[in-house]
Amino acid sequence: MEHPENSSEYAGLQVNSGVEQPAIINPYLKRNRFRRRELSAAEMVEGIVKGDVTILSQAVTLVESVNPDHQQKAQEVINKCLPYSGNSIRVGISGVPGAGKSTSIDEFGVHVLKEKGGRLAVLAIDPSSERTKGSILGDKTRMEKLSIHPDSFIRPSPTAGSLGGVARKTRETIILCEAAGFDKIFVETVGVGQSETACHSMVDFFLLIQLAGTGDELQGIKRGIMEISDGIVINKCDGENVDKCQMAATNFRNALHFFPKPESGWLPKVLCYSGFYGYGVKEVWDMIYEYIDFVKANGYFDYRRNEQSKYWMYESINEHLRLNFYNNPTIRQQLQLAEQTVLAGQQTSFMAAQSLLDAYFRSLSIPGNHNY
Repeated sequence: MEHPENSSEYAGLQVNSGVEQPAIINPYLKRNRFRRRELSAAEMVEGIVKGDVTILSQAVTLVESVNPDHQQKAQEVINKCLPYSGNSIRVGISGVPGAGKSTSIDEFGVHVLKEKGGRLAVLAIDPSSERTKGSILGDKTRMEKLSIHPDSFIRPSPTAGSLGGVARKTRETIILCEAAGFDKIFVETVGVGQSETACHSMVDFFLLIQLAGTGDELQGIKRGIMEISDGIVINKCDGENVDKCQMAATNFRNALHFFPKPESGWLPKVLCYSGFYGYGVKEVWDMIYEYIDFVKANGYFDYRRNEQSKYWMYESINEHLRLNFYNNPTIRQQLQLAEQTVLAGQQTSFMAAQSLLDAYFRSLSIPGNHNY
């Protein structure tokens, strides 16, 4: 019996069988109704040139994809956008974690859009976890003003374990943003490692954000990142921290005199400002535009961009050769065996590498050069 409650033992109690429950998914819903039509390369380029931010975002996603088919289409889009690029001011922004890069970008961006007009694109490189391989991509939440500004475009990208690869993709994204009409480009680095060098090789002005009163001023005047900086700004110059910032600025200015003079002929300036309160932001932008006028007048602006193009050509060659080597079927078979022989002490790392390279060249039928 379907419902024992309906038996004669339970007089006066009756339970109906109920109605059939409808399906969770609407049977009248067309499955392809909300599927987005895939745009061709020509349609993407047309949308980008018209300034369509949605199509621009799709193109950037295509550039960042590791799918070979996507890469081929992305390169076609980039090549067609190339004639429309090169007409922006590219500013790289770096600094230690906690220096206030995102807050400063928010203030810098709103100020320049208000004073100069135009459009601003912010390309942020976020570090990926070595364990989970994931990234937060939360820089947009710290740029409260720019994130709602109609003339701004913020795009965070993960390092995905390969800083060089993401840096190359960031450079390609710059071309797409310039073709979309963005005349000011910010590139924010993760602030650690070799990201500063990669960022310096794709921007016109490299801005280093420093902090005062961190305990060791010598850390700030060491060679390396300061040698590639075109301007140094000390953040959080407000309240009781003003005197410390002024003292740190003096130390940085003195240290810059010991460095070789840059190729541009420009002596980097040291300024203090407050990203939180917006103090001194105008002076920072005055410095950037003064630098751009200076290097355009002496010809270094075009020279630097040409050198950057050559640099990324060689970087692309190196990356392609590396990927081709590790994806070679012969190398895949022999790589694990080579690791085992090295770990067992049967041959040195250099001999194992040489044998793998010999096998690689033989697989390509190319005479190998043993002088590596």
